[in-house]
Amino acid sequence: MEQNENTARARQPETGAPESAPPHIVPGTALFLRSNLGLFAAGFATIALLYTVQPILPLFSVEFHVGPAESSLALSLTTLVLAIMMLLMSGLSESLGRKPVMMASIFAASMLTLAMAAAPTWPRLLLLRTLMGIALSGLPAVAMAYVGEEMEPRSIGLSMGLFVAGTGIGGMAGRLITGVLADFYGWRIAVALVACLGICCGLAFAALLPPSRHFRPRPLALGSLLDAYRWHLKDAVLPWLFVEGFLLMGSFVAIYNYIGYRLLAPPFSLSQAEVGLIFAVYLAGVFGSATMGEMAARAGRPRIFRAALMIDLAGIVLTLSSQLEIVILGIAVLTFGFFAAHAVASGWVGMRAGHAKAQASALYLFLYYLGSSVVGSVGGLFWAGAGWQGVVGLTAGLIVLGILLALGLSRIEARAAGE
Repeated sequence: MEQNENTARARQPETGAPESAPPHIVPGTALFLRSNLGLFAAGFATIALLYTVQPILPLFSVEFHVGPAESSLALSLTTLVLAIMMLLMSGLSESLGRKPVMMASIFAASMLTLAMAAAPTWPRLLLLRTLMGIALSGLPAVAMAYVGEEMEPRSIGLSMGLFVAGTGIGGMAGRLITGVLADFYGWRIAVALVACLGICCGLAFAALLPPSRHFRPRPLALGSLLDAYRWHLKDAVLPWLFVEGFLLMGSFVAIYNYIGYRLLAPPFSLSQAEVGLIFAVYLAGVFGSATMGEMAARAGRPRIFRAALMIDLAGIVLTLSSQLEIVILGIAVLTFGFFAAHAVASGWVGMRAGHAKAQASALYLFLYYLGSSVVGSVGGLFWAGAGWQGVVGLTAGLIVLGILLALGLSRIEARAAGE
């Protein structure tokens, strides 16, 4: 009994808000609409700027005379630095506030992307992409913390799903713009256009997102930050969700990093613009995150999460086909499954972490983007050694492991709740 009481006290929100604190944001209100539009714009900008280089990795190979694995560093270095810096930035947001940190993140990342469009050499481009990882680190985990603090608890799944939907549309737009326009005007003009789009999203975010009402600033203290991380790592459920993030994002990015190389080569021999158009399947991810995030609250997160992982796995296997239509279907299916699983997992983290939500989100996203960096680059070795079959073997294996872990999550959470 004493342990249950201690756990309950530890999981109380850290805001220290009095009983007269403002109410949470609820669905059906103008404030809910504004908040989610602002978060949508933030998610859009983050992923559009982060992954705008993905469809043009083959063009980097040609212009800078680098191989596929080295070309993938334009993305992997960004996500690696992003993963590491989020651990610090989540603590910084506890001192400076959620919205100011997110605003600075969007505008800094947009300006660095604009500079990247003029990068004369491969090392300079990689340097700018590395700095961009630092800039973007102020958004994903902080946005998850904002949702956890400001939204009415029953609407967290819906809000998180809408935020992830914004990342899906941003990922689609960034990839489509660079993938298609690079074929006609060159990748530099295409990337510059995405940077301008990021600035517009930043302005919309600043105007739409309400300031935090349940946030209480605290001095940045390294000891308290480490204590929060240790607390979450001792939780019975959260560490497994963090690992799931690594497996999910690693497999997803590896597929998207090297599918362009496959489709540009025989037997498909598509043009760069045609490969870019395939990223329109991101709409499947938008639908998946928006619907499955809300469904998880009604049907149970473990059940919906397992279903999303199995859909992801089915899509990966379909990409083995030699028929273009089936390959595109496979990409759409795995995209749906990935975004659905990510929306459920990220919302699950927010619900499970009763306190220090920014740190819980940072740990999840640390492994999430670490998976993007590590598996995204390792996938190049599998591509070089065994072709597309090697990439599929790697990514399918990761998702199978994720399904096995998910099978135990429901029992672990139920057992933890009863302790």
